[in-house]
Amino acid sequence: MTDQPLNVSVPPEGLFKASVDSHARAVAKGVTWRIIGTLDTFLWSWLITHEPIKAGTIASAEVFTKIALFYLHERVWRLLKFAPNSHLRSLAKAVSWRVVGSLDTFILSMIVTGNGRYAVSIASAEAVTKIVLYYLHERGWRRIKWGRLEARPAPTV
Repeated sequence: MTDQPLNVSVPPEGLFKASVDSHARAVAKGVTWRIIGTLDTFLWSWLITHEPIKAGTIASAEVFTKIALFYLHERVWRLLKFAPNSHLRSLAKAVSWRVVGSLDTFILSMIVTGNGRYAVSIASAEAVTKIVLYYLHERGWRRIKWGRLEARPAPTV
């Protein structure tokens, strides 16, 4: 085995560009975000329903649905070249994730509570707090170098 750095081909210019972040980094980001997101879901669900068991059920169900959805969201965003490493990109990712996340929260809250007003209230309350929390999470991860692969031109044959 050599100590040569991993060669990652540099994609052509255009709208889509493969990121140089590893799958492990995307998984780690998903797990850390899910911890923050689950706590937020639980607190809002409890405040709105006044029922800690239902709040816990909603938050627990989201652990499974949101990790899968977040991982897919990260994989889609890694293809987009749009404003790499910028605050604007972090904000756009926060908003796009919140649309996906709020829909998931609404559906799960509706299933667990059977109450449309609770479902709308929980999903709406989260929309505000989670955009801010996700933005801060994304900016924090931009400061962490672990899991970023060094992009080098692939050798030509």
